[in-house]
Amino acid sequence: MFLKKWSAASLAIAAVAALCLTQPAAAESKPYVPKITWKKCKDADLDSYGARCADVAVPLDHAKPHGKKITIAISRVKHTVKASKYQGVMFANPGGPGGSGLWLSTFGDYVPGGAGKAYDWIGFDPRGVGRSKPVVRCDGTYNGYDRPAFVPTTPEIEQAWFARTTAYTDACRSRNGAILDHMTTEDVARDLDLIRAALHRPRINYYGFSYGTYLGQVYSTLFPSRVRRMVFDGTVDPRGIWYQNNLDQDAPFDSNVNAWFAWLAQRDARFHLGDTATEVKDLFYATRDKLDETPVKTKRGLIGGSEWNDTFLWAGYYQGTWTGLADAFSEYVVEGQVRTLAQAYLEASGYGDDNGYAVYLGVQCTDAPWPTSWEKWSQDNWAIHALAPFETWANAWFNEPCRHWPGKARRPVTVTGAKVKSLLLVNETLDAATPYAGSLEVRRRYPQASLVAVKGGRNHSYSLSGNRCVDHPIVSYLRSGALPKRRKGDVADKTCAPLPLPRPGAQSQRAASRSEPMRLQLQRAGVIR
Repeated sequence: MFLKKWSAASLAIAAVAALCLTQPAAAESKPYVPKITWKKCKDADLDSYGARCADVAVPLDHAKPHGKKITIAISRVKHTVKASKYQGVMFANPGGPGGSGLWLSTFGDYVPGGAGKAYDWIGFDPRGVGRSKPVVRCDGTYNGYDRPAFVPTTPEIEQAWFARTTAYTDACRSRNGAILDHMTTEDVARDLDLIRAALHRPRINYYGFSYGTYLGQVYSTLFPSRVRRMVFDGTVDPRGIWYQNNLDQDAPFDSNVNAWFAWLAQRDARFHLGDTATEVKDLFYATRDKLDETPVKTKRGLIGGSEWNDTFLWAGYYQGTWTGLADAFSEYVVEGQVRTLAQAYLEASGYGDDNGYAVYLGVQCTDAPWPTSWEKWSQDNWAIHALAPFETWANAWFNEPCRHWPGKARRPVTVTGAKVKSLLLVNETLDAATPYAGSLEVRRRYPQASLVAVKGGRNHSYSLSGNRCVDHPIVSYLRSGALPKRRKGDVADKTCAPLPLPRPGAQSQRAASRSEPMRLQLQRAGVIR
């Protein structure tokens, strides 16, 4: 900024005084729009797709837009259609919260029929995640080995978990500082809108998985006129942010794991774990209890009952994992072989880097207040555990740091889609992580939305994984904006059958992953809960 010189000294002094009074106000009144400088991604996968990357400076505190900045790492794969068929930018988020989404700029290639190639796909690591700066971490060994039993059957177990979670939140406080007060979904939504402005786009398209659907809800509530098309796959229920939502997962996870037990029983000739679902179930929990008493040694540490439980959580998320996890179960119990179990636990735990978990807490603990009374937590979880023992207490301890999280909790955004002109919802009706009721609730709040339901499906955020009945309306929507005709009542607008159950021996777990790009990418992103 250049200033005109005054000829008289007194006028110059007066001008300087006036400038000191008025310049900050003028600067503060000017909207902040970041600049984007594209560069090589330095990631082999992204570079192979022709992606370009950038670090976008956004305010740490959006109430102070010209104050301290942090950076959001983004990537872009540009459209490959001619200009007349270009559909704009497509932001995508894999969920978590805490999942790295830089790789999602490549996701256009997974949309059948080339329907994704008309968009510039924007992947990003939300604040605190991955290559964004600063990175939120607390203790990479926390979700590790030889932990206390999940079910607090004695005061000693309960106190051991309190000591463990308190040490973790103390580490979070000491390592991270001010960013912990600015990790909410609203903060991330405002980051996205600044990136939109920096890209010089009046509106965005958006594809969100799991928690990413809640980010889409908050963004479209705050900025409805800036939304063009949105796809939500595995929709978060905005009524339960976040304490109730986590309780609501426990019974569906139990149901899905029980379905896996029944599947195993039907294949007893292969796995030798019992020929009834009850026998398999009893063996599973007896093994867990035995490991609580006497953990088994692996190269990295001791696997006890808690590690056993976490190993098999993926069976509640994706049926495509059933065969590989069945091998880990059978090889340990029947053959006494630990190697497959140890590898499955290592993949499930994320041991060594807690960035995803730390950001998960950073967002969920501050999006909304949590009960601080342990009596409340204890009563709620014991009541659910009596009916759904698989994941209830594991889930409780996973979230218990929110009782004493160092970041300040806010009130959640009241989600409304009354002014949003277009939304496609997808959900499997037995999804445990984001129960189907969430999609029905969001459909009620977004009068221009349509819902595709996979009746009887147990997979989480599983669109574009080969179910043509599901994939076809997504392709049509991305091509033309056409939605399934909205039906009257509190129902799905289109219903699909689920994919067939896995067949042991047809292909290995890893081969199955390669044939199911959505699950492979979700695992790569570290999506948790």
